[in-house]
Amino acid sequence: MENLHCTKLDSIAGPLFLAASSKGLVALEFDARRSGQPTIRPNPRDLRQQGNGFACRESAAAMAVYVRELKAYFAGERREFSFALDLRGTDFQLACWRALRAIPYGETRTYADIARAVGKANAFRAVGLANHRNPIAIVVPCHRVIRSDGTLCGYGGGLDVKRKLLELEGALTGGLAA
Repeated sequence: MENLHCTKLDSIAGPLFLAASSKGLVALEFDARRSGQPTIRPNPRDLRQQGNGFACRESAAAMAVYVRELKAYFAGERREFSFALDLRGTDFQLACWRALRAIPYGETRTYADIARAVGKANAFRAVGLANHRNPIAIVVPCHRVIRSDGTLCGYGGGLDVKRKLLELEGALTGGLAA
């Protein structure tokens, strides 16, 4: 059983759940997630429960750096995060998540753009699945990925949250629509 430090954070994106290992942030999850969205919590409402090989321990002190930087991001005062991540996934997922992290603040990319960035030009659907499995929302910015026609599409926190995040970053120009 792996012990993780955990906390919750209220934000413009709604309530968030954060978990970190000794290596870095492992999860940033929306309380209100889409059906089938992966979670490390057996019960999203209870930080104390054990499950999925993890035991979460509430720790404001251990989570302070993550909370501080996320609050600054939501206040429009931070464009990049400096804390360590402990990303866990397949080689393809990790490549996709690295490509997401390379999308500059205030910009968007398409699923096809990410597929090309990871050297799998026709794998845009697989990129979509990797985005769906992204364990660290916002910091690994899958909200910056849109359809090739320029419209907003699927997001674990819902399209309203995706729109709010893109508006915060100034990326909703030129008529991006749901």
